[in-house]
Amino acid sequence: MQTRNYILVGPMGAGKSTIGRLLAKELGLPFKDSDKEIEERTGASIPLIFDVEGETGFRDREQAVIEELSQQQGLVLATGGGAILRAENRQAMRNNAEVIYLHASVEHQLARTARDRNRPLLQTDHPAQVLANLLAIRDPLYREVATLIIETDTRPPRMVVQEIMQFLGCSKHK
Repeated sequence: MQTRNYILVGPMGAGKSTIGRLLAKELGLPFKDSDKEIEERTGASIPLIFDVEGETGFRDREQAVIEELSQQQGLVLATGGGAILRAENRQAMRNNAEVIYLHASVEHQLARTARDRNRPLLQTDHPAQVLANLLAIRDPLYREVATLIIETDTRPPRMVVQEIMQFLGCSKHK
């Protein structure tokens, strides 16, 4: 029997990595974070890759990692916030995965990312405006690929994982 993958999508600060680790533990599956995979493979931080190669270079690397990892079976994958921008990534996600969209408001994203210097797109004088603009563009794409949409704003990660597990339990019996 083929084991599905579980891919977490959503904006930066939605909790994809934290919730992904907890979900993987709950499911007894390995956890991968596409940004961490890129950093490990290149030996460079995401901000450095953005500086040297630009966003296009980073997105090329991201696409290769998502394509490779989505072809594996039985893992939980947290993606970067912009991973859904490329149609190839969206297709790879849909092919063999339950895609879970972790939605977070701009206010919560801002609170969760305020001191994080590892987010190149937020190194600006107006991070709230950047987050709002990104969400306006990306939200329809997250919704396009999502099997499940969960609000994460005021909810502890364990509660979100519990809701995902309930959904997965129900979907297996359909």
